Amino acid sequence: MARLYADENFPYQVVEHLRQLGHDVVTTLEAEQAGRSVPDGEVLDFASRHDRVLLTLNRWDFVALHRSNAEHAGIIVCSVDVDAQGQAERINEAIQTAGDLVGKLLRVNLPST
Repeated sequence: MARLYADENFPYQVVEHLRQLGHDVVTTLEAEQAGRSVPDGEVLDFASRHDRVLLTLNRWDFVALHRSNAEHAGIIVCSVDVDAQGQAERINEAIQTAGDLVGKLLRVNLPST
């Protein structure tokens, strides 16, 4: 399973479901990084220094960071979803499908209707 770092705005309910699926997830609060207005680049650097794939809802900024430099532990950008369990399951599936996440950007969107 993956080592993940959920940024400050990532839903805690999804974090809990990912943990139930066996992932090692640390939140910014648990890492004592919350409430500090840390720039996105530094958030990504923190995750990478700790060998964790970044989980975020801040899609555009982190896609831009990935495009400018793919030297990171991995980024998973997600759409906002009220179905926390469903989102966790889609993230889990994307992780399993992707294999090694180093330097990769995964997009986890809402399911098709």
